[in-house]
Amino acid sequence: MSVNGDVPETVTAALADQRVEGRVCLEAGAGVGNTTAGLLAAGAKRVYAVTNDADHAATVQDRIGDRNADRLAVIEADLRATPLATDSVDLVAAHGLCNVLPPAELAPIAAELTRVAKPDGCLVVDDYAVPPADAAVNRLFALENAAARVVDGRPALTFYPPAVLAAVFAANGWSVERRKTLLNPVPWTEAHLDAHAEVVREYAAALPDSLGEPLTAMAEDLVAAIGSEQTGTMYSLAFRRADG
Repeated sequence: MSVNGDVPETVTAALADQRVEGRVCLEAGAGVGNTTAGLLAAGAKRVYAVTNDADHAATVQDRIGDRNADRLAVIEADLRATPLATDSVDLVAAHGLCNVLPPAELAPIAAELTRVAKPDGCLVVDDYAVPPADAAVNRLFALENAAARVVDGRPALTFYPPAVLAAVFAANGWSVERRKTLLNPVPWTEAHLDAHAEVVREYAAALPDSLGEPLTAMAEDLVAAIGSEQTGTMYSLAFRRADG
């Protein structure tokens, strides 16, 4: 997960075989704007960075906006109902989005991404495969999901096999053009694990101390016990939408 300049190598690798220059692009689930940075670096005419998180929207704007004001639009919106026009985007990129979506949200978001994409448009979906059953990180991910379910009734993480995501988008008229491996194994560093523990801490803060404090302690103990681990894979799927 090292970076080349301001753009993670996984993003660069996922976009390497895509025509980005001069095209209108969408980063679906902008996070901190890694893919937005990659699309702009590759010469995108315009990038819509869409996120439903106000903090992420501010981060992307602060990180990238000043030097790309004429090519970037940061939009705070639900990915199930964006303000973008129908058939307006040449290339949609969703990097590390689907694993933070519960199964019930996959189909409506796929439908919305299809609506905004132009006929014969392109879609790149990058995500983490199901970790091996014996991976130590599974214990931390399971705790994160347990905390999320207690607080808001949905999992924080869901790992989808590539075939599942391919089927979801195929149902909306997309065909897979290529699949590639971005990371094998995935380097789960102490910093990455602590980021997942921080999610547990945030959920724990919404609970009574009698529940929240043990959850926080368990997350911190797991990070200390695991340290770091290299396991699992990150994959990339490239799709093309059927010509209208």
